Amino acid sequence: MTMVDSIHVEGFDAFMTEVAKHDGKTVFVLFSGSSENGGESWCSDCVTADPVIENYLKFVDYDLVFIHCGVGGRDFWKDKQNIFRTNSTLKLKSVPTLLKWGTPMRLEEDQCASVDLLEELFEE
Repeated sequence: MTMVDSIHVEGFDAFMTEVAKHDGKTVFVLFSGSSENGGESWCSDCVTADPVIENYLKFVDYDLVFIHCGVGGRDFWKDKQNIFRTNSTLKLKSVPTLLKWGTPMRLEEDQCASVDLLEELFEE
């Protein structure tokens, strides 16, 4: 029986704390626009991609950690100097971005809603 350990965090500091806990494990991270007032994300591509990714994770046949990280509100994200964009490891250009931590492998924007591209990214 495989297990996807799914975790949700909000913000850069919470993300860095969480990812450090899983050193040595296979970690995938989805960065998306934060939900506003408990509703949907302000990011329409994120709203489209989230259920596709969640469904895909049901079929992954190896253990992994999946961290869903909210990058904040739209105004914060649009600031070109926000930490998600300027951090030398992340260098995010868009949300959603799904990446395999510790590798250059990533999907951006509408790529995140493609099952074929998800299969390539999640191939072990």
